[in-house]
Amino acid sequence: MSAERIRILNDTFRRSLTGGRILLTDGVGQLSPDSQALLLRRVATFDAFDSDNDPYDEHDFGALEHEGERYFFKIDYYDQSMSSGSDDPADPDRMRVRDLGVPEHAQAGQGGSGRNIHKFQAFVAP
Repeated sequence: MSAERIRILNDTFRRSLTGGRILLTDGVGQLSPDSQALLLRRVATFDAFDSDNDPYDEHDFGALEHEGERYFFKIDYYDQSMSSGSDDPADPDRMRVRDLGVPEHAQAGQGGSGRNIHKFQAFVAP
């Protein structure tokens, strides 16, 4: 697996909101539409990747401040049916899923993957 190829795919997804799904925690869903749009733009333009938050140079995780709260985003990889994780994140035909939420919302009621699956609101990017 090529970190460069994964990084390119992740950056394209993060910047364009196409080629995957965006999952928002309830905390993000409660923001006003304008605030949500601004937060998504900030994630799309995020470039503060470093060895602490991006040790594999894949641009799949980030944290930022928005309206006095700290938010995290994480890109994970699944097969097209979303039934299991992808064994090849460099494959452009794999589904990319970006989780975006406030840390305390992402901790409570964790699903099997360590993320708060049942509280996410989801929409499919075009």
